[in-house]
Amino acid sequence: MSEAGKGVLAMIGACIIWGLSPIFYKLLSDVPPLEVLAHRTLWSFAVFGLVLALQRRIRALPQALAGRRALLLAFAAAIMISGNWFLFIFSVQVGRTVESALGYYIFPLVAVLIGRVVLKERLGRAQILAVGLAAVAVAILTLGLGVAPWISLSLATTFGIYGLMKRWTKAGPVVSVTAEVALLAPVALGYLIWLGAEQGAFGHDAVQSTLLIMAGPLTALPLILFSYAARRTAMSTIGLVQYLNPTLQFGVAVLILAEVITLWHGIAFPIIWVALGIYSWASLRRAPSPAPT
Repeated sequence: MSEAGKGVLAMIGACIIWGLSPIFYKLLSDVPPLEVLAHRTLWSFAVFGLVLALQRRIRALPQALAGRRALLLAFAAAIMISGNWFLFIFSVQVGRTVESALGYYIFPLVAVLIGRVVLKERLGRAQILAVGLAAVAVAILTLGLGVAPWISLSLATTFGIYGLMKRWTKAGPVVSVTAEVALLAPVALGYLIWLGAEQGAFGHDAVQSTLLIMAGPLTALPLILFSYAARRTAMSTIGLVQYLNPTLQFGVAVLILAEVITLWHGIAFPIIWVALGIYSWASLRRAPSPAPT
């Protein structure tokens, strides 16, 4: 199999894990989302640290945080990804996985908007149309439900800003993510110590404790697979494959978690899908042709 083919398989694997992860976090509904987030942070730090140690790249970790600019970027990225993780856990636990799926559907369009506002990137007509359709879908949901889909918008925005921070980060994906969770780990540990053995969920039930530990590998593995794919696969291909994630989330929400789809969701989602189709078509047209072999 070619390296590009291996990259596609790795990306599919990452998206399947992300897309099915609502089932996992639903099993932890009895644990407050902030506590789940703390465990997710600590155990993912342990997994990432082990990976770097096995790769003999642990010395790259302090280098990723060396200098004021690198430290500030890592801290900002850590805040964004932590907020994104918390919102995702919260949305699953309170039965709003559909909104989570919507957030990851509109993320590419939010990223386009961030690129225009922050990086002054020029938008083509198709991109402008796609962003406009996404705005229409959000407006329909807001008017129909009587409240803005803040979970969807927050998930898309935090992940979009996180991507912007990563764009400015010199360290590689695995090293930079490890540096970010390293900054968050002391806060997570302090929170769990503050909860104490009586209030905290860990240690009282073997199954629940195992699930909290498994939040680490469940976080680390798809990010490692994504990093592997990004080095071997065209970004246009990655952009298309990543839609598998919210599609699986949507399927899990409806078919397994039995969440209700309102008429307004039924109108808004097809509009988003059309917008993504236009965006993907425009991205594929602009993507460079592969070099001859």
